[in-house]
Amino acid sequence: MSSTILVVEDEIAISELISVNLRLAGHTVLAADSAERARSQVAAVLPDLILLDWMLPGMPGIDLLRQLRGDPRTREIPVIMLTARSAEADKIHGLDVGADDYLTKPFSPKELNARIKAVMRRRAPQLTDDAVEIGGLRLEPSSHVVSGQGKPIDIGPTEFRLLHFFMTHPGRVYSRAQLLDQVWGDHVFVEERTIDVHIRRLRLALTPTGHQDLIETVRGAGYRMQQAA
Repeated sequence: MSSTILVVEDEIAISELISVNLRLAGHTVLAADSAERARSQVAAVLPDLILLDWMLPGMPGIDLLRQLRGDPRTREIPVIMLTARSAEADKIHGLDVGADDYLTKPFSPKELNARIKAVMRRRAPQLTDDAVEIGGLRLEPSSHVVSGQGKPIDIGPTEFRLLHFFMTHPGRVYSRAQLLDQVWGDHVFVEERTIDVHIRRLRLALTPTGHQDLIETVRGAGYRMQQAA
């Protein structure tokens, strides 16, 4: 599934090579050649993942990572460090600060793509093409198909994204504001009560196969996907 990836790399040749390969893999690519420009990019568009060089002009990448992890808006963005610093102490330091993975230069495009997939699978499973199933309800992102007990379910595009997020994060309660950020994006401004409308539509779509009760209302907190029917 396509993701928006921010490449923070000051060496133009490396940045362009990475960007070309990411686009070939179907991703949308943003680029920045310094920590300051990266912060501006993140302020404008919240990426799904950041590839971050350690040795940047001005502020080092490790300091930018520390800032990202200290900001509630960006602390959950997966980050892979890309660096020529191969010492074990550097790797440990990067991971301790909050990097999800640490890839030393030089590396192959295939390895980078594999690392991205692995990190996204752990940190943002709703952005992968992996099929997911709960209590006989199955969702297949690649074909945009939802079925219950083997029967097809007709579902709208927004309800599909909402269901995909719930099914990849079962058991956790999400407020309306959190669902808006995760499903609509943090720069899309709609009323929080819009969530209620789409929850009703989602439950209605799931009713024919008896899966409507998987979406649970948690009074005063938000909504939760039950882990089993």
